[in-house]
Parts: sequence; C-alpha cells; structure tokens
Amino acid sequence: MKKEEQEVRIHFVRTRMNIAELNNLKNLQRKAHEKTVSSYARKVILQPPVKVKYRNQSADDFYREMVGLKNELSAIGNNLNQSVHKLHLLDRVPEFKDVVKKYDGLQKIFFSDFEEIKFKINQLYYEYFEKLASLQLNE
Repeated sequence: MKKEEQEVRIHFVRTRMNIAELNNLKNLQRKAHEKTVSSYARKVILQPPVKVKYRNQSADDFYREMVGLKNELSAIGNNLNQSVHKLHLLDRVPEFKDVVKKYDGLQKIFFSDFEEIKFKINQLYYEYFEKLASLQLNE
C-alpha cells in the first residue's frame, strides 16, 4: 500500500548536537512515549509556540496592600465626611462655628491628600504593568 503524497517525508532537516544535548533529546522522546526521535522532534517543532507570562509576586503583593490601604483611607474619608456633615447641622450654635470651620479645612486637606495617594498608587501599578508588557514584547 502506497502512502499518500502528503504523508511521504522526503525533506531532511539537519542539526548538530553534542552528546549531552542528544542524550537530553532522547530522554525527552522516551518520556513523551514517541517511537522515534524524529517523530518527537516533528511534534515539538511543529506545535504553535507557547507564550509564558511572568508575574512579579512582590509587586502583586505590594499592589494588594496599597488597594487595602486605599480602601481603608476611603472608609476614613467617608466617616470624616459624615462627621463634618453632622457638624454643619450645629453651625447655628455659636460655640460650634469655629469647630465646623476647623473640620471643614481638615476635610479638604484629607481628601486632597487621599486623591494624591490614589493617583500615586495607580501610577505605580500602571508603570509596573507597562514595564512588564514591554519586557514580554521584547521576548
């Protein structure tokens, strides 16, 4: 019985290896349960490339910590906002006017600093992933 034209392999691809490389190739071929080194090499060479993405665990941990801090600051800001709102209800009492003004100023400072912290956290996060993406593109 004759093989179909597509199945007949008439072209040679040659490569040179040292003894260690050849032994490694033969070990891999045996582990893959391929009959011959040629069939194993064809399977490896003709498969689509595998893309591997690396994650920096310490950067991920850092970002997770920063998100936790951001959420905590957000909760503190929310509490501060509610407190200042309640103080505004006491604005008509002369003794509380100075307290209300003081907490209004503190509230503005807090939210200004909080926005800056959020911006820095996001900036660090996106810089990290831009560097990671550029490293993966160069590979």
